[in-house]
Amino acid sequence: MAYIPRLKQEYKDRVVPALKEEFGYKNVMMVPKLQKIVLSRGVGAAVSDKKLIDYAVEELTKITGQKAVSTISKKDVASFKLRKGMPIGAKVTLRGERMYEFLDRLVTSSLPRVRDFNGIKATGFDGRGNYNLGITEQIIFPEIDIDKVNKISGLDITFVTSAETDKEAKSLLTELGLPFKKN
Repeated sequence: MAYIPRLKQEYKDRVVPALKEEFGYKNVMMVPKLQKIVLSRGVGAAVSDKKLIDYAVEELTKITGQKAVSTISKKDVASFKLRKGMPIGAKVTLRGERMYEFLDRLVTSSLPRVRDFNGIKATGFDGRGNYNLGITEQIIFPEIDIDKVNKISGLDITFVTSAETDKEAKSLLTELGLPFKKN
């Protein structure tokens, strides 16, 4: 028998029937699903020090278990001393089993390590059913060794869903275990 991540199994067994009942979907295929999770990090100081990009790529690779890639600038910005084609950030896109594994680790072990944590803001929805979450310190992830970190920096996590509205997406992410703040 093949390995199935815990959250993927929970999505099939518990989340789909709950959302189907809540929104009155006629078909199981109408129920929104999590399509991908994108982790990205901008490294503005990489204009002067190219090694910072390598550190960012290495840290994102450790956090997700999948090789991260560096992102390059699309245009020249003279005030930032930035040239077109210079590496300026890092990102990684998770799909399938790695996506569910990362979400499980994020909810169960990483978010509870945030200082004074009482839930994530529910204002990060974009109107099309996607959610953006900003992490201020990468050291909340247990994969990162705090002694080897040269600079504490944040990263952005984007949850892309197939939901049509923000209400559906929030219900989906809440059922999957994301701890939203109570109003």
